[in-house]
Order: sequence, then structure tokens, then C-alpha cells
Amino acid sequence: MKLTFIGTGYVGLVSGVCFSEIGNQVTCVDKDLAKIERLKKGDVPIYEPGLKELIEKNTSLGNLSFTSDLTSSVQNADIVFICVGTPSLPSGEANLEYVEQVAQDIALAMDGYKIVVTKSTVPVGTNDKIKKIIGQLTPHPFDIVSIPEFLREGSAVKDTLNPDRIIIGTASERAAAALTELHKPLTDEIMVTEVRSAEMIKYASNAFLATKISFINEIANICEKVGADVTHVAKGMGYDNRIGSSFLQAGIGYGGSCFPKDTHALIQIAGNVDYEFKLLKSVVEVNNDQRFNIIAKLNHSLGDLQGKTIGIWGLAFKPNTDDVREAPALDIIKTLLDEGATVKAYDPIATENFRHFFRDEAVVQWSEDALEAAESCDALCLLTDWAEFKQVDLAKLGSVMKQPILIDGRNVYSRDQLADTNFQYYSIGRPQLESLSPFRKSVASD
Repeated sequence: MKLTFIGTGYVGLVSGVCFSEIGNQVTCVDKDLAKIERLKKGDVPIYEPGLKELIEKNTSLGNLSFTSDLTSSVQNADIVFICVGTPSLPSGEANLEYVEQVAQDIALAMDGYKIVVTKSTVPVGTNDKIKKIIGQLTPHPFDIVSIPEFLREGSAVKDTLNPDRIIIGTASERAAAALTELHKPLTDEIMVTEVRSAEMIKYASNAFLATKISFINEIANICEKVGADVTHVAKGMGYDNRIGSSFLQAGIGYGGSCFPKDTHALIQIAGNVDYEFKLLKSVVEVNNDQRFNIIAKLNHSLGDLQGKTIGIWGLAFKPNTDDVREAPALDIIKTLLDEGATVKAYDPIATENFRHFFRDEAVVQWSEDALEAAESCDALCLLTDWAEFKQVDLAKLGSVMKQPILIDGRNVYSRDQLADTNFQYYSIGRPQLESLSPFRKSVASD
């Protein structure tokens, strides 16, 4: 099929590239001329494992192209995908400015029947608005479809090529048939439903996963107080098929471009129909508070942070991505600076994106490697569970630090790894591991 994807962010770029990989003729469109030129040269503007290789392969095969010419791209396509951003407004509602503008542009470009698919995450009822906008501006027939995306940054290529399910929301049998055929090479788990249900499925899915994360973090906080191990608790819960083990890893909370935005948007959607989503409001509150447990543990071990040097490992909101949107590290580093600490920060991929938020902060030292970020530090905070942090030589790490204090915000290290070290070690919901540290024992006895 001939497909056009409008918007070359995570969703549009990854989706377009993967559909070209399974044999479709794909054009990716963006109004950002500099981005299009970069993509034409094989310079990928986002970090996503496997993406660059697929772009190079399918561009050379002629299955994939990049352009800023929306009109010809729409006219040459059988199916047009809307993949532009829907950032949050101050109210928490999704900003639909870009979606509505693209709908107008598509309408003005159409020269015959088109299937218009919304992959952008939009509030319930948005596709009805899109249908109205296009219908007012074109005499040509068209169908509107909602196909929400469920990509995880860091594994987006894999998720696109091996989806758990495909949700097709449409009132058109013709469009449903065409899109079922398009997705059949990827999975047989294809559900056709009405448009508004498809729109809600996306928000409900992300809100439920965010709820699981906040729930296990609350359990972790209780575990610390009662002497239980949250990793064992989560494992035991996960054996129950009704619960499952995914998204039960305690830590410092979720971030990124989806969960924070979508939870706020769903709260606002509920509010717009006079319903208070009390549970989801609590999920958001718990998540916002959870990252500051890192600061509490630092205060417990160091006292006043004024004049202290704190190392930070991990700036991206999760490993295998350079996305720092809503990353816990943003709030944690800001708080450390406000309390008078000097910060040494390192991330394998995301440092350049992250440092845009702190360009005027001379007290942030941007390190080239993990050990450099830890050198001469009073404490080290692990905020993103990159693989290289899991493989570090803890003895060598302790030897370069001023004080061997390690705050593990992702529960990366095990009892065996810590047994022969002198770290004063704090994790999330595993208080018995902290008692392994001879350094901590000596402090407690003073």
C-alpha cells in the first residue's frame, strides 16, 4: 500500500519506517525542513535501537522517502496517518492545534478518496472534529479511523513490528477492511471498534499502567518501614495471572512523553463531563512525590546538602532512549541545586538533550563517563537503569568517591554485588539491603 505519515516524531517516524520494512511504499512528511534533510542523509534525530539501520535499508530499497511536500504526499497515498504532537496545555488538556491544522492541510490536498488515520493520542471525540474539519474543506470522499499507538520508547521498533494488539476504530467497513489487511503481517490480534472506544482505549491503557507503577511504589515505601523486600513482594504478586509482572518494578516513578501527559489529559477528559477521577489524581500525586524520596535519602545520609557534591547516573526517563521529557532527574537535580549542592551528571545517550534545561547552571558538571561523574562525590544517585550501570565494578566505584554513599533509585544492585563493598547503600523498598553496609553500621554506632 501507499502510506503517508505526517509528523516525524517517535510515533510517525518509527511507524512509517516499520511499515516500509514490511513492504509498503511509505512517505514521511514534516514541515521542519532541517529535520527532513537530516533524515534524507540517514541522520536520525532520535535515539531508538534499530531505527537507523531500518531507515538506511528501506531508503536504499526505495520503500521509504522523506519530504516536506504534504500536498503531493497526500495525493499519492491510499492511507494518510496523522502523527503530530498533542502536548499538554496548562490545564492538562491535550493541545489539538497541530492535529487540527494537519486535518485542514489534508483536506485541501485531497484529490480523491482517502483513509485518514489518527495515530496521535487525542481526547475522546477528537476524530469527530477531524471528520468535520475535513468535510467542510473538501468535496472528496474519505473515511476517518482511530488507531492508537502503544509504543515504548527504547523498544519502539520491536513493539511496532510485534504488537500485542491493533485497535481499529472506525464506522467504515471499507476502511476497516483496508487497515486490517495492512496490519495482518504484524499480528492476528486485531480489534475493530467504534472510534470513541478506540480513543479511550489508549488513555485507559496508559492510565492503568501508570496506576500499577504508583501502586508498587506505595508498596515499596511501606516495605521500607515494615522490613519487607518489595522485589520479592512484586515477584509474588506477578505470579498471579490476574495481576501480571509487568510494570511492578519499584523505583522513582514514571516519566517520558506519554504517561504524564495522558494521565493529566484523562483527568481533564473526566472533568469535562463532570466526573472526578479520584484514583488517577492520586496516581499522579504519588508519582510526583516518589522522585523526591531520593532527596530524603540523601538528607538522611548526609544531612545538609549545602556544599556537597552529588553524582547523578542517568538523565533519560528510562534506558535505551535519549528522551528526557518529564524525567525524574529534572526535578531531582533542580532540588539539589536549590539546596546548595554541586551536581556531576552522566548519561550514555541523553546528556545533550538534558543539558538544555540547565545551560545557565554553572554548578552542573557534565561528565564523559560514569566514573568521572562519581569521582570525589559525597554521594551517587542512580536514576536510570542503563545496562552499563548494572555492570560497573563497585569496588572501583567506591574507591573514586569521597564518601561511598550510593542511592539506587532503580534497585539495580543485588545483595551479592554489595556484600563485599563498604557502600552505605539505599534502594527503594529493600531496607534489609541497607543493613549490609559496614560503613552504615559504623556511622550508626558513632
